[in-house]
Amino acid sequence: QVQLVESGGGLVQAGGSLRLSCAASGRTFSSYAMGWFRQAPGKEREFVAAIMWSGSSQYYADSVKGRFTISRDNAKNTVLLQMNSLKPEDTAVYYCAAGRWTGSWAPMTRKYGYDYWGQGTQVTVSS
Repeated sequence: QVQLVESGGGLVQAGGSLRLSCAASGRTFSSYAMGWFRQAPGKEREFVAAIMWSGSSQYYADSVKGRFTISRDNAKNTVLLQMNSLKPEDTAVYYCAAGRWTGSWAPMTRKYGYDYWGQGTQVTVSS
């Protein structure tokens, strides 16, 4: 079992930055790939970024590439999402998720690739 708790959301002006944090409980955290998803009102939950269990490789949605950075600290059971140059269209509830790495990024960009989810944290970007 892995429990995930997100924090760090808030209100920021366009062009600003926020850092989201996801704290995980469970002894097997380091064996999971971790991902961030987001869901805006009236829209489907969409993939944002993912990182392998070792932290050696990351994958990003085109919409955030070059602006967001995902990282993890397995010693602290934490995964971070640094968000820079924020845009109003980044406004959403952001969710942290944990899933088993199967050798391909494709499943890790989909909700079905993850077994555990956090409760979400709101990010609002004003124009």
